[in-house]
Amino acid sequence: MKNHSDDAVKLFEKGFICSQAVFAAFADDFGLDKKLALKIANGFGGGIARNQQICGAVSGAIMLIGLKYGKTESADSASHEKTYETVNRFIDKFTEKNGAINCLDLLGCKLPEAREKGLFASLCSNYVRDAAVILEDLLIE
Repeated sequence: MKNHSDDAVKLFEKGFICSQAVFAAFADDFGLDKKLALKIANGFGGGIARNQQICGAVSGAIMLIGLKYGKTESADSASHEKTYETVNRFIDKFTEKNGAINCLDLLGCKLPEAREKGLFASLCSNYVRDAAVILEDLLIE
């Protein structure tokens, strides 16, 4: 089985942002072109365009859950509920492991300070890995 978490961390270490790293690491599994995946996920980094709201790694994972379970027919309430249930399970697991899902809470400071302190390498790479590992578990159920 493909190791998505290693792939996600490698993408992050190459300079892609958290949301891109998680989303693109799973792109092939959904028949999605990797370059397209990188573009789709680009605006979600830094807690959505550097606003330090929901962590980009979490956003990337949520988009992937939508790709797996999301509804394509307006009346498909079963797929809708499965998506929400899986997203909530992801959030619970990520929060249990890391204490939060918001970028500001996870970093404990604003982005310029986080950059100065090297927190992207020391913390965010772990959040990328955690998101991918949790997602791997949820998507194989």
